[in-house]
Amino acid sequence: MLAKAKECWEQEHEEREAEKRRYLAERIPALQTRGLSLSALQDLCRDLHAKVEVVDEERYDIEAKCLHNTREIKDLKLKVLDLRGKFKRPPLRRVRVSADAMLRALLGSKHKVSMDLRANLKSVKKEDTEKERPVEVGDWRKNVEAMSGMEGRKKMFDAAKSPTSQ
Repeated sequence: MLAKAKECWEQEHEEREAEKRRYLAERIPALQTRGLSLSALQDLCRDLHAKVEVVDEERYDIEAKCLHNTREIKDLKLKVLDLRGKFKRPPLRRVRVSADAMLRALLGSKHKVSMDLRANLKSVKKEDTEKERPVEVGDWRKNVEAMSGMEGRKKMFDAAKSPTSQ
């Protein structure tokens, strides 16, 4: 596929080059300066200067039109932006909708679905959890010194075993 695309591109490139050569041969005849006298060469130079002036005038006119068009495009773009800017979009507000209301809006009023999520939750008593773990407040430096080394690791291992066994 890439080879075919490359082949097509090369063919188009060759066609453009051939078109360019044909156009230049048609517009610009071969220049014959051999055997011309001084007055004939001067006439040829005047003719060439006249042709260059015509081409420069055309180029200037085209540039002026292009510049005018770009200015007009820029002005129109500014007008479009001004018209767009006059109509401000209102800021969206957050709306609180319950799960039941959302389901009713999505599924319609035919479906009676209740999503009371709190009814399915398990209740936990805070008093029980606080009684299970007594909080010991002490000097942390003594605790670090006691737990350092292999003996401290053994104490930690034993301490981890003892609450589950009781």
